[in-house]
Amino acid sequence: MPDLSFKIEDATVVPFAAAPTLAFKLRIENAIAGERVHTVALRCQIQIDVTRRCYTAEEQSRMRDLFGKPDRWSQTLRSLLWTHANVVVPSFQGSTTADLPVPCTFDFNVAATKYFEGLTDGEIPLHLMFSGTVFYAGTNDVLQVVPISWEQETRFKLPVKVWRDMMDSYYPNCVWLSLRRDVFERLYQYKVHHGIPTWEQALERVLPVEEMVSS
Repeated sequence: MPDLSFKIEDATVVPFAAAPTLAFKLRIENAIAGERVHTVALRCQIQIDVTRRCYTAEEQSRMRDLFGKPDRWSQTLRSLLWTHANVVVPSFQGSTTADLPVPCTFDFNVAATKYFEGLTDGEIPLHLMFSGTVFYAGTNDVLQVVPISWEQETRFKLPVKVWRDMMDSYYPNCVWLSLRRDVFERLYQYKVHHGIPTWEQALERVLPVEEMVSS
């Protein structure tokens, strides 16, 4: 029966994807020498280990929306669920590598996006937990099926620059906000009524001047 282990070796931006996507280079090793693994249907839960790094004063200020004031972080700082990813790994013997695609969102209603954008530099501590199904050649080459335990896990430090460069390439000098439909309709009617050409100008007109200056 296969004894698999998992390790992330690198993370790169998938070029020309329909949406921002990272490819995690995943190394899989089977401790059972000479055993042929036919297929691995792999699932991965990715969490952000927010307590596994230090934060500058600027980063603490940018993350108040997530964790509150820094003097409460001993109570509010908790791991965040980022996303789930899936990949089908083809046949291998011994070890192999596969790209684990991780779609990313730039929606600022999502906690992970707020966290990533709040970081100015350094690395993002990730905790990856694996599950799924392994198909392998058993006795007399009879196909066998076994599950992967959630105990299989690994950690990886994603450079902040990789995530930021990806978002800058997909959304240069832009961010995404999701609004309730009724709020959007009010803002849209205000924009049309006053003949304002762009959403940026509409928001600048709506926001009090003192708030714009203090920001």
